[in-house]
Amino acid sequence: MDAEDRIFAALAHPSRRQILLTLRFRGGRMTAGEIADRFGCTWPTTSRHLGLLRQAGLVSVERRGRERAYVLERARLDACVGRWLAWFADEGEEE
Repeated sequence: MDAEDRIFAALAHPSRRQILLTLRFRGGRMTAGEIADRFGCTWPTTSRHLGLLRQAGLVSVERRGRERAYVLERARLDACVGRWLAWFADEGEEE
């Protein structure tokens, strides 16, 4: 599976899309515990979703002491989805 396929596979699940949106509108950085509490998910479920988002390069992890924060990698998301959407733009159409 190539990088673009991993991104779209990660975006295929509504919970992962919601995690990305939440990160976006809450400053781009949250701990796994904050994310789990926000969605009422179990720790294993949250961890699995975050792992897939990390493998796709859509989030990264910052460690500060014992805390791990997940950070939205917005540029990677914008680049991949933007390239894909460009295929649907009409010639001469402004993006």
